[in-house]
Parts: sequence; C-alpha cells; structure tokens
Amino acid sequence: MFDVRPVDTDYVRHRAAQFRAQVERRLDGSLTEDEFRPLRLMNGVYLQLHAYMLRIAIPYGTISPDQMRMLAHLAETYDKGYGHWTTRQNIQFNWPRLVDIPDMLDHLASVGMHAIQTSGNTIRNVTTDAFAGAAADEYMDPRPYAELLRSWSTDHAEFQFLPRKFKIAITGAQRDRALVAAHDIGLRLRQQDGQTGFEVWVGGGLGRTPMLGKVIRDFLPEGDLLAYIEAIISTYNLSGRRDNKYKARIKITVHERGLDVFKAEVEEEFLNRRRDFHGADREALAIFKDRFAAPAFRNGPVDAYEAERARNGAFRSWTDTNLHPHKVDGYASVIVTFKTHGATPGDASADQMRLLADLAEQYGHSDLRISHDQNVVLPHVHKSDLPAVYAALQGAGLATANAGLTSDIIACPGMDYCTLATARSIPIAQEIATHFKDAGLEDEIGKLNIRISGCINACGHHHLGHIGILGLDRAGVENYQITLGGDGYDIPAIGERAGAGFPYDQVVPAIDRLLRAYLEVRADASERFIDAYRRLGPAPFKAALYPEPADD
Repeated sequence: MFDVRPVDTDYVRHRAAQFRAQVERRLDGSLTEDEFRPLRLMNGVYLQLHAYMLRIAIPYGTISPDQMRMLAHLAETYDKGYGHWTTRQNIQFNWPRLVDIPDMLDHLASVGMHAIQTSGNTIRNVTTDAFAGAAADEYMDPRPYAELLRSWSTDHAEFQFLPRKFKIAITGAQRDRALVAAHDIGLRLRQQDGQTGFEVWVGGGLGRTPMLGKVIRDFLPEGDLLAYIEAIISTYNLSGRRDNKYKARIKITVHERGLDVFKAEVEEEFLNRRRDFHGADREALAIFKDRFAAPAFRNGPVDAYEAERARNGAFRSWTDTNLHPHKVDGYASVIVTFKTHGATPGDASADQMRLLADLAEQYGHSDLRISHDQNVVLPHVHKSDLPAVYAALQGAGLATANAGLTSDIIACPGMDYCTLATARSIPIAQEIATHFKDAGLEDEIGKLNIRISGCINACGHHHLGHIGILGLDRAGVENYQITLGGDGYDIPAIGERAGAGFPYDQVVPAIDRLLRAYLEVRADASERFIDAYRRLGPAPFKAALYPEPADD
C-alpha cells in the first residue's frame, strides 16, 4: 500500500517541534489562550467541554497496521483507552492533557502521521470511498488523485487563512460513496473520448444553511486538476465573505453571486494558474499511480466460506450485511462496524485497534480504511479467510451484523463533549439502536441511514440521513427536529423538516411510530425506507410522527 513516510517524516517532525515550543509558552503564561488558540488549531487541537481534543489526520481514510497500533498506543497512554472515528475519515482523542500533546505528535511523526490541517480555515482532509481500489463498481481508483490533492494542499501558503474551512471529496465508482455533492468541491472521475478527467462540483455543504453542490465543469482533463482546483479556491479566497462566519463558506459565495458569475471568474483565473504548472504535478501523479498498484491477490477455493455460511447462521447474517462486493473474484471488503447496540457510535478501544492491525496484516494485505460513517474497512479479504476474521472480530465485540441498518448510526459527540453542541447525540443513538434490536425489527426494517447532530453545525450529517435528527436548545430544554428524505449517495437530497421538534424522551417513540408506519406502507420487503418516502411523499410519514389525538 502507499506510504507517505519517505517524503513527509522530516516535515511533520519539524511541525511537532514547533508546536512543542508553543505549548511550553502557553503553559508558562507567555501566551494567553486567545493568542494560543490559532496556533493550536493549526495543529488539530480543540478545547472541548472537559478537556483538549486532538484530531489526527488519516489521509483519505487509508491507514497501515503500524499506524493503527500507534493510535492504540496513544489511546492507552494519553487518553482513556479509546479514540473516536470521525466523518472526515480521521480520529479524535477527547481526553489528552495539553502538556502531553507534543509527545503525541512526536509519536505520530515516527509513523508518518500528524494533525496538520485537521482544524482551522484551511483545506481539510481529502476524503474518498472507503472501498477505493477494491469496489466492484469502481471504474478508476481515486486514491492517487486524493494523494495529489493532499500533498499539494498541506501547508499551501496561499490557502492557510481562507474565509472558512474547506472540504474536498473524490470518487471513482458508479455509486458515489464519497458524498461529492455535499462538499465545497466534489470530484467524480470519468472518461470522455478515451481521456481521463473529472466532473467538478462546487458549493456543497451542510451546517445551518445546507446546500447541494452544482456542476461547474462537466469534464476537466486530469492534467488540469491542480490548476483548476487552485483557481476555484483562489476565487473563493478573494470573494468569499469574511464579515460573517455563518456566510463564509463557498456555498454562500456561489449562491449569492450565482454559478455563472463564479464560474466565469474561475475560468479566467484557471487560464492564469495553468501557465504556472510545468508538469511537476503530472510527474507526481504518475508516481502516485504506480505506488497505488493493487496488492498480490491470490486465487483459491471458497468452499470453506460457503460451508461456514451454510452451517453458522450468525456468520451468514454477518456476511449478508457487513461485506461489500470486491472487483476480484473470491475476495470481499469487510465492514467492521463500531456500532454495537448501546455503544457510543465510532468509539474504538486500543485493543480493538490492535486487533484490526493484526487482521489486516494476516488476512487483508496490510490495508485498513476509515469510512466516513465512523466504521473501519478491511478492503481486501479472501473469502476463505472470512470465517477466521469473523471469529476474531466476534471475540473483540466487533462482529455486529448491522452495516447499513438502523443501528449503524452516524452521531456527532454532541453535548457530552463539544462546546458548540446544544443537545446530546450519543444517548439518542444508543437508545434508537437498542430499541429496534429489542423490538426485533432491525432486520425487517432493512437498509436505513439515520444521522444525528447535536447542533446546527451538522457534524453528524443529519441533513443527509434518510431520517435525520437535529438536537437544539429551546429555552434550556433539549428539543429534537426530525428531517426526512435526505441522501448523499444515490440521489443527493437535503432532508426536509417534518414538523415540530420532540423533547428528549419522545424521540425514540417518534422514530418507532415512523418506522412501524413504513413497514405498513412499503410495497414489499425489498423497498427501502428512502424509496418508500420518494414514492409516497412525506404525508404518511408525517402522519405517523404527529398522530391526531383520539376523540373523547
């Protein structure tokens, strides 16, 4: 698998040493918290409700076994024994002491990892499909392009103080699993007249003003990628609003100015930028493509796998839900869900991280991925090894057969950790997960995306949930709005608010009414909730959420 360490280690060590000096100045009082804040944010350090939080970059979600073991070491040594996978394919540690964070960064540097640009008004982690290089429906591997964007954007001198944070996603599969329409820039690899290039989206984003992006270029040749992305971000950097942080994202710039005006400025800037690129970017891309060569897949019988499926019902259920089709016969991608019923979504213990590292080395061509839905993927596992992988995961509490089901919920940390949150997210997710398991309805309900955010910033992607839940503060009381019909994959859509919010203790009963109504109105067992919603419209689902009071 690709390894960034030969080129990045010296630089990240320098950045870690620089931050150590800044922390020392903060601790001895030479820097006030206000003075220290921009410095710590440049190194992925937030001040949460109870402690500092360190967010570590995992470029496009790809991580090696030794890097995963390092995360386990940090969890045990400097945190409370666990970390938290994020929707940008990163990891957060929520309990480090400030005095320890420079040591954590030194440890990370030793394995080529860092926390640069995981915060601040910069270009954040470039994300992609967690099944990149493996998915059966993939026509081009997006990871070389993601690495090109990552290496170009890291500490890009011009883009360190953008009007607001900036997010890029890229996909190369028929089904968009990277949510390109919901990003500041989204890229879809495609072929045109035998040439590789991109469909370029711009102006997507969630938060208090959710918007889907618009196509600014139907086809951009791959050789022009960096010049065109520079043109977009440079245009935004000059014209984006800095007077109001709530209107500072590129989505507002595109919306207020209009796509045609914005595009004309981008195209003009692109002609200027293009002259500054003399081929180094194309040479780097060629190197990255070579380094992302497929692993040495093996041919082998899958009889043992089929026999175990026939013999073991629990294993069969897990393979039905937690495997993703692989492009190579005899292989599958394994989704390891960190959504055990009643657990905190996305939390991973040090022991679980080490187990995943071991499994990747033994059965997965030493490749691991963090997915945007807070799970981990072993992208390349031969089916003959799946019984052993399942048994090992089962022993660690990681074999829950719920990928894509009701309990596979994206949830932000909410008011349990976050200073911005206005309501709790984690307990709502835990209660929904256990409720439908205990009711015996999870398998019957089938594929369903539930997303929960603890504030309007939408870190839980509630706008893109088939069912979205947004926690707000109403006069000091937690109140939860429900949105319906959101989707980031098949037909991008922002969920519509169903009606008045619910108090905390009424959220699970409301979702129960909603999903029982779905089971009554769906055409058949194969019709997903989102498909029934699109077919029938919101009326029957709103009626379930807000039933008429019975007559006396």
